[in-house]
Formats: sequence, C-alpha cells, structure tokens
Amino acid sequence: MSRLWVRLSAMLAGVLFFVFFLQFLAIVLDEGPGPRGAGPGGAEEGRAVVRHDEGEAERAEIKRRLLEFFALSALVGLAGGFLVGRVVSRPVAEIAKAAGRLGSGELSARVEPRGAKELRELALSFNSMAEGLEEAERLRKNLVADLSHELRTPLAVLDGSLRAALDGVYPLDEAGIANLLGQTGHLVRLVGELRELTLAEAKKLPLRLEACVLSELAGDCVQALEPLAAEKSLRLECRVPEALFAAADPTRVRQILFNLLGNAIRHSFPGGTIVVEGGSEASEPQVWLAVADSGEGLLPEELARVFERFYRADPSRSRETGGSGLGLPIALALAEAQGGSLSAASAGRGRGCTFTLRLPMIHAPAQGRGRSEP
Repeated sequence: MSRLWVRLSAMLAGVLFFVFFLQFLAIVLDEGPGPRGAGPGGAEEGRAVVRHDEGEAERAEIKRRLLEFFALSALVGLAGGFLVGRVVSRPVAEIAKAAGRLGSGELSARVEPRGAKELRELALSFNSMAEGLEEAERLRKNLVADLSHELRTPLAVLDGSLRAALDGVYPLDEAGIANLLGQTGHLVRLVGELRELTLAEAKKLPLRLEACVLSELAGDCVQALEPLAAEKSLRLECRVPEALFAAADPTRVRQILFNLLGNAIRHSFPGGTIVVEGGSEASEPQVWLAVADSGEGLLPEELARVFERFYRADPSRSRETGGSGLGLPIALALAEAQGGSLSAASAGRGRGCTFTLRLPMIHAPAQGRGRSEP
C-alpha cells in the first residue's frame, strides 16, 4: 500500500505543479512589461536603474511564488495521493488477504465488493472463483466418500471370503467362486464406469459423429430390452418418426437409450408402459428423444440431484436393484460430449418420469459423413 500511495502522490504533485506553473505563467504574461518612456540621458539612466531593480524584484517574486507553488502542489499531492491510495489500496489489500486465506485452504474466504466499478468487479470475480473452488472441493470430498462407500462392500466380501477359505471355514466351491466373481465383476464395472465418466466430462472420450437415423436406434434398443420388460409385465413402445436424423455417435446414443430404458424398467410398476418418443425443436436445430414411464416418479429435490454421481432417489435400493448410481451421470456426460443435453422431468411421486435427450439435428443422412473426434 505504501508504494501505491507514494506513486499516486508523486503523480498528483507533478500534475498540480504543472497546472499551477501554467497558471502562474499566464498571470505573468498578462501583466507584461512596465511602461517605457524617453527623456534626457540622466532621467533615462535613472529609469533604467529603476527597471533593473524592478526586474530583480520580479525575478525574486517569481522564485518565491514558484517555491510556494511547488510546496503547495507537493503538499496537496501527498495528501491527495495518501487519501486516494487508501481508497484504492484498501479493497486491493482485502482481496490480497482473502487470496492468501484461500491459498492456505480456507475456501470460505470472501471479500465485500467496494470502491470503484473495476474494484467491485474484481471482488465479484474473486468471490465467484472462491465459490467455484469450494464447490469443486465439496464434490471431490463427496466423490471420495461415495467411491469408498461403493468399494467397501465388494472388497469386504472378497477379503472375508478369501480369509475364510484360507482358514478352511469357507470352502471355495462353485457357488463361492461365483460369488467372488460377481464381486470382482462389480468392481471392474465400477472402475470402468468411473473412467468412462471422467473421459466424457473431460471431452476426451473417442466419438464417431455421423448421420444417425434415430428411429432405427430407438427401435433396436426397445427390441433388445423387451424380454427384460416382459419379466416385469411392462410394455415398451417406440413412437419415433422415421425422418428424424441427428449428428451423433450411434454407439453412444444406444448407450444412453439403454441406460434410460433400463432405468425406466427398474423404476416402473408392473403392468405399466414405457414410451420412447421423438421429434424436432421448432426454435433450435435440435432433435429430441424422450423416454417416459408411469412408475415411481421423482420429487423436486430428487430431480435436482438425479444426475449426481452415486445418487439414488431410493437409498434403500441395493446395487443390484438400484444400479451403481453412475448410469445417469454417464448418460448426461455422453449427451454433452456430442453437443447435446439430457434433462429430467416428473410430476411427482408415483406419477412417472421423463428423460429427454437432445442432439444436433441434420436434415438428411449424408453418406460417408462420419468423422472421429477425440
């Protein structure tokens, strides 16, 4: 702060001195030289002496006034610089102090916007950055906690079963080996899903974008999952128009639809209907696919968290019945990686749920138009 106000003081002092000096010159030039007259030699010499004395007095007066102007401008500049420096440096010092607290791990550090417009914008930007860091840290802690919770059970089963087998308490027969294989399979799937989700969110998941006929993709997914739906006495319907094309990766679109349909089958009541519909946006160059069920539905607070990692609307569900909690986050990341979006809507508990996938639209499938993206 001291350096700042010293620099400002010097600048103000220089500006003030220059202004005062110009004003002084203007006054001196306005006065001009004194009257001159002609006469006898003795009188002329006397007048010359007088003018010489007056000139010396004027030069002395100029020097005195210059010193006064310099002293006044220096005093005003120092005082003004100190005041301006205090006004300017206080918000900057507060931001610097908050940045130090933030760097030491106190992510709740904030500053009060004050001062000039630029300083207020700087404070608001700092607060926004701090909030983002705090939210990222919260998500990181939640991810670590959720991941440790998900890994704890299969690892504990593997550890206990292997220890019991070594002690001769638990024979490793075919059923025991199948159980251990199921736990390791869950771990492999969980790690694979986390890797896929991380790559998708980082926009590094390999994609092959091409013209996709959405009616064919949706029809294939519905046909593949009909046996699973029949086990719960559910009916699957596909109402996607044939002339509906999107620029997307067909493999990833199938993955999203399988996830949404599987989720709808798990959460639908026996005897219900799951419908896959499609259409295009009138205002934007997008097409959409919606998977609607008449099952359990979601509350507003559940809708806000449905795309969070490891989130289950019904905490009582196990992994086998409720999934790993990564399916919808992966579907969302895949949709966004293709330039689309995924949203959820529900009228409330027991009134079903609708997930809508939106993708960039093309008007006709072009042959050989596919391309690869990292």
